[in-house]
Amino acid sequence: MTFLQKMRGNGQSPPRVSLAEVCWSWIGSFCGIAAVALLHYKLVDQNGLLMLIGSFGASAVLIYGAIRSPLAQPRNLLGGHILSAFIGVTAFQWFGGHPWLAAAIAVSTSIALMHLTSTLHPPGGATALIAVIGGESVHKLGYLYVVMPTALGAGVMLLVALIVNNIPKTRKYPEFWL
Repeated sequence: MTFLQKMRGNGQSPPRVSLAEVCWSWIGSFCGIAAVALLHYKLVDQNGLLMLIGSFGASAVLIYGAIRSPLAQPRNLLGGHILSAFIGVTAFQWFGGHPWLAAAIAVSTSIALMHLTSTLHPPGGATALIAVIGGESVHKLGYLYVVMPTALGAGVMLLVALIVNNIPKTRKYPEFWL
């Protein structure tokens, strides 16, 4: 098979989900993102939502909309974000004078370590990248970025996923913990 033949794709698109599944995904993602944002607004800062990092939007798609995916399981959600946040902060501290290099090292090293630790969670790559390109407010946090917003925010979203995803009889979350 040639290089170009590999790009044709032979699989089928997944079937559409039911309206009930769409509604539960919406409810879960709304509650999860709202909980993280409200926690930040009430406890940390009413002006900015630093605790609500962009990668949590992608995590919401997985943990509320693709709940059976191995990438959406608690080990992957928490491990992927926390490990990637640590790598991102380290990359910025070591290579921040060259942001292009720090960004590339943060994302690629995060992917490699998530693979090696069986915690692959695609939004983790964004969490690492945010540590590098997030600006002064993120850089000032240093390794606190790993704890808050990353671990605390992912933990809140996990708690919401455990509740909302298990309300309907047709959904079960998680598939596995470890």
